[in-house]
Amino acid sequence: MKKHLIVLEGTDGSGKSTQAEMTCAALEQAGVDFKRLRFPRYENESSMLVRMYLRGDFGSHPSDVNAYAASTFFAVDRYASFRTDWKEDYDAGRVIFSDRYTTSNAVHQSSKLEQNELNDFSKWLFHYEYQLLGLPEPTCVIFLDMPVELSFRMLEKRQGESGDIHELDHDYLRACHDRAISLCDAYGWHKISCARDGALRTPEEINRDILQLIRKELEA
Repeated sequence: MKKHLIVLEGTDGSGKSTQAEMTCAALEQAGVDFKRLRFPRYENESSMLVRMYLRGDFGSHPSDVNAYAASTFFAVDRYASFRTDWKEDYDAGRVIFSDRYTTSNAVHQSSKLEQNELNDFSKWLFHYEYQLLGLPEPTCVIFLDMPVELSFRMLEKRQGESGDIHELDHDYLRACHDRAISLCDAYGWHKISCARDGALRTPEEINRDILQLIRKELEA
């Protein structure tokens, strides 16, 4: 039985939340039987360390918590979600659509590391979550490629100075974007450009590209 775990990724300010909503609405309209996930699960107890980290309890800069430690915070939340919420659906072959996943750790946490550390970290992360914790590996990862300057503009419009320690650090966000592009090339993630000639594409244009990739995944 073919299983589908489709992940939508994007750096902060990429319009990912909007695209997730549009994608789910389109899948519902098309009659696709799917379960939606969204990480981190801020409303759940399993995300307590994630919330403490993002609000700066362990330090006001992302690098104050090393990549391996921070990755475990997010991984534990995913493990709890899988075991209590969607394991049966996944095992039964229901389509799973996730807004962020292990791939977010790969983007955000590896951005804290030196270039010569990146390969070892990615290998550790995917082995840790997919083999040691037993979380399913995505069958399709879609990354929203938003130019960093446009991401900053989107974040400023959305929240001003009230974002978490990731969103308020422009150098960190730039590093995350660069790392994500490298991961797309290394692991075969699908990359969708959110801008053309320096201007934002419309949400509808972007979503058509997302849905085309999902259709191909479900038909495979």
